[in-house]
Amino acid sequence: MRKLTKQPKDNSDVTNNFSEEREKEKSLIRKIVFSIVFVGLLLVLIVGLVGYNYVSRSLEPYNLEETDLIEVEIPLGTTTKGIAEIMEEKELVNDATVFNYYMKTQNVDEFQAGFYQVAPAMTLDEIISVLEKGGTSSPTADDHKILIREGATVEEIADEFAEKTEYTKNDFIKTVNDKEFLKSLMKEYPNVITEALKNKDIKYKLEGYLFPATYDYLTEYTPEDMIAMMVEKTDEVLMNYQTQIDASDYSLHELLTLASLVEKEGVVYEDRQKIADVFFNRLEKDMPIQSDISILYSLGSHNEYVTIKDTEVDSPYNLYLNKGIGPGPFNNPSEESIKAVLNPVETDFLYFLADLETGKVYFSKNFEEHLEYQEKYVKDPDDESNSE
Repeated sequence: MRKLTKQPKDNSDVTNNFSEEREKEKSLIRKIVFSIVFVGLLLVLIVGLVGYNYVSRSLEPYNLEETDLIEVEIPLGTTTKGIAEIMEEKELVNDATVFNYYMKTQNVDEFQAGFYQVAPAMTLDEIISVLEKGGTSSPTADDHKILIREGATVEEIADEFAEKTEYTKNDFIKTVNDKEFLKSLMKEYPNVITEALKNKDIKYKLEGYLFPATYDYLTEYTPEDMIAMMVEKTDEVLMNYQTQIDASDYSLHELLTLASLVEKEGVVYEDRQKIADVFFNRLEKDMPIQSDISILYSLGSHNEYVTIKDTEVDSPYNLYLNKGIGPGPFNNPSEESIKAVLNPVETDFLYFLADLETGKVYFSKNFEEHLEYQEKYVKDPDDESNSE
């Protein structure tokens, strides 16, 4: 009987199994490493995009809608980092760290201590430009506000500009009359000032188009900058009434001219509406408007009374001698006066006069009634005064 013997185990099978296990482990490791690398790269990409967007946003103006100037004090010895922190605290830049590094990339010198005028709408470059020019040793917020009063003439605005800036009255007047500058304005606001610029008899082409308001002034501003802002404001205001202007029988230039007369003839809005209607009624009847404001503008004076001799002045603006409304505005009217001209109260009045002591306006339908009011309410020391 043959004796059975035990067969030895095949080593090749063991080796193969072990190799398969190692390959599986390596494959798993590769997958894990790939996943880790992929997730890492994805995180880096996400962080990079978020960082890029944040930095990009931080480099933009804080608020383009906020153009009002804010006074900022930079104390003596403040570093660029400290300045950046002050700007962020005042809500003038989005991020102090980004602004600090941005200033370093621009290789700017150290800034002087002082008071600076900065607006949230400014770009970082504009803020740096303001800082490079140097500040003032004392607060100057009030000195950097230029008030254009309602009914102010170009010459009166020039006086105000000269008082609040380093420029002279002549600098302002010269700019108002600069043909190239006016052409550039006409290209930007063709629907506003084109008619005025084409009229050769107008004394100041922009009379009536420098809107009365309070304007911020920076030391780097030129007369061109300020005048452009005033014309832009006029354009902005008039856009609110464009439908009424288009529907009117009068051009924009004519409406502003009438508004400038109404501005000085009345104080209360309701009176201004009636005064506007008196002018329209006289124009329809081919009567001269006979506004004393036209005489004072022709004379370049601010007399309280207008004499018969005054009404004889030779000027296209003289609305006693000339029919119609004249070459153009006699001042820069307020929005209320513009509204009054666009919304007159319909009446049969052809005359009016104001009691200078009370401000009350008396309207009449005929000359006889007008003379009665004049005798009763107008006190003329020379007995030569005239009224509409």
